Amino acid sequence: MTGLLTPRWRPRRRVVGAISVTSVVLLVVVGAALSVGDRWTPPMQLFSALLGHGAENTVYAVVDVRLPRVVIALAVGAAFGIAGGLSQSVLRNPLASPDVLGIGAGASCAVVAVIAIGSLGGPIGAVPVPFAALAGGLAAAASIAALARDGALRGQRILLVGIALTAALTGLTQYLLTLVDIYDAQRAAVWITGSLNARTWTDVVPVMIGLAVLAPAALVLAHTNRALLFDDDVASGWGVRTARSRVLLVVIAVCLAALATSAAGPVAFVALVSGQLARRMAAVPDIPPVLAGLTGALLVLVADTLARTLFPFQLPVGVLTALVGAPYLLYLLQRSKPRKSVV
Repeated sequence: MTGLLTPRWRPRRRVVGAISVTSVVLLVVVGAALSVGDRWTPPMQLFSALLGHGAENTVYAVVDVRLPRVVIALAVGAAFGIAGGLSQSVLRNPLASPDVLGIGAGASCAVVAVIAIGSLGGPIGAVPVPFAALAGGLAAAASIAALARDGALRGQRILLVGIALTAALTGLTQYLLTLVDIYDAQRAAVWITGSLNARTWTDVVPVMIGLAVLAPAALVLAHTNRALLFDDDVASGWGVRTARSRVLLVVIAVCLAALATSAAGPVAFVALVSGQLARRMAAVPDIPPVLAGLTGALLVLVADTLARTLFPFQLPVGVLTALVGAPYLLYLLQRSKPRKSVV
């Protein structure tokens, strides 16, 4: 009995260790992100400002400007990370992340459509951005499932369908941008790049609600997610309803990715990279949702902090994540072997 439990126990200890280390690093980065800006805020002044004490300009810079941006970076990164980890695990493919499969493109297209229709005086222009993003993401996922049905939602077929759908939705989004006025087009173009500039507490709320509801559901289904790494016959023998579980986990991933997209735009490659980094840090075959979420939060926060402080002007966070994620995507494509699915 001990021999059977030992191999399972050691990887789980690695997961706890990786979560602990990542959490500590994330706390350090949060402190740094709250301290840097137009002026450096020393640690004691930062602590006082967070409590509402100290110079008025320091309190404003920390609490009203930097803190909402840091919180939304953490929320968006965690949502993308969990979504990427779930989709890659369920579909058993390291490339099967929401941004590659077209979920982000679907959410973006729906949001830009709402902006365009509202700019033209249409009746649905008042649809909240999170609802539009959710509808677009779920519609894209349903389209992928219908078009890749013969591929059983696994293998290379679903990737090809996702890439084709992304191209089509991106073209439609670009066309919609030509229909709106210059101001709305510029605003939408910055958002499509993936940006946290000028974000407020209002932008944080939908993502936080989504995380509060969907992240616990992902944790509850974590054991089911591990069972889906095996063949369906094996998982069914353990009492797992594979079809229903797979659909439920994919819906959770799609909703998280869509809500994150509604808040910050389609921040490129965070969902793709986070899950794979989490799996390698934990040295386990599955992708732990908590670790994937922490990794995504760390990636987005580091990228956004560098984007707003490293250059004389603020870059959209999606620019830096794309610079990191694109080479990693090429690496995954190079190491992927034909007719073999890996997580």
